[in-house]
Amino acid sequence: MHLNWLAFAIPLFLFFMGLEYLVAHWQKKKYFRFNNSIANLNVGIAERLLDTFTVGAFYFVYDYLHRHYALLDIKANAWGWLGLFITTDFIWYWYHRLAHEINLFWAVHIVHHQSEDFNYTVSARITVFQAFVRTGFWSILPVIGFPAEMITTVLLIHGLYPFFIHTRTVGKLGWLEYVLVTPSHHRVHHASNPQYLDKNYGDVLIIWDKLFGTFAEEQEEPAYGLTKPLDSYSFLWQHFHYVLELFVAVRRTTGLRNKLAVLFGRPDAVDPTIREGLEKQFLLRSAVHATSRQFRGYVVGQIIGVLLILFGFLLFEQYVSGSLQALTALFILLTLVNCGALLEQRQWVLYLEIGRVSVLWLGLYVALGDPMLIILAYIGGLSLWAYFSLIRKRYFRLVYGA
Repeated sequence: MHLNWLAFAIPLFLFFMGLEYLVAHWQKKKYFRFNNSIANLNVGIAERLLDTFTVGAFYFVYDYLHRHYALLDIKANAWGWLGLFITTDFIWYWYHRLAHEINLFWAVHIVHHQSEDFNYTVSARITVFQAFVRTGFWSILPVIGFPAEMITTVLLIHGLYPFFIHTRTVGKLGWLEYVLVTPSHHRVHHASNPQYLDKNYGDVLIIWDKLFGTFAEEQEEPAYGLTKPLDSYSFLWQHFHYVLELFVAVRRTTGLRNKLAVLFGRPDAVDPTIREGLEKQFLLRSAVHATSRQFRGYVVGQIIGVLLILFGFLLFEQYVSGSLQALTALFILLTLVNCGALLEQRQWVLYLEIGRVSVLWLGLYVALGDPMLIILAYIGGLSLWAYFSLIRKRYFRLVYGA
């Protein structure tokens, strides 16, 4: 049996998140807030899911470029691996810096900076769109002459390190502060304090920031999140609000050159009032947020269920048919949107619940191939239609307590 052992990264990261929570509790620090942590995990689950469908394409790009355009023939020896690691970290610095300085790239990177908490769950806030942008930068590696196998190996290792610097439970680390990107350095990067903005872009080595003048030492306590807080846990809004802001900004601008200047300009040049108008149009806020143990249990139950499904899906990936893969992905994404809607107290969440059940039922039919499931779904649909108003009242009383 051929299993995808990378699936075990999920329980491994969850273990460290739980461990950090216990350490923070022992330190009597409130570094975790329920809604923020759930929203962070939602983004990470979506990225890990969609990576399943894109990682092969990324490898193909690296392999194709290496076979057709490589300038050098770099071997997988000690010097080759060292050179690849340093080059990867250097390219990361410039990708990361430009992701903060160019609106098109900031539109996909902004999701990583939305959380007003700073803990290991924040490291999960990576979108698949960001992965596409990063691949564009890393495509220089095979052109230089690094083989695709080496690149994917180093990127895997290189991607593990940043997880451990998203924490407030670790202080400064002595002489390592002069060489590596430490939790202290990365806390500065995620801060919205004026003196900390646009600092510490490095991923593993801090030398690039010191070399190019973007280094700042952590002194006063950072305030985390965007300079204009998002104040929303909606899965969809978190991913697409800045894309909409850019769309409006470009539409308001006349002339092709000026429009391109908006897309490739700095984020702080975008009119901040645009978001306020979009929020009034798309983001109807609830005055009350459910905080009951019952509500939290329901949301946590959904996240645990999705994580179990994702783990099984990744572990047995080679044995899952294409149609079942699509339905599994759709069910997980609907659940993530559903969790965001629950945190936002949306009334239309019930329709998402019905959609999730429908997709689940169809998935069971594809997996089991039992026609009786279709008959039961028809009966269930009629029952749902007949008692919809009663179900609606009981659902909201159960979930929101009203």
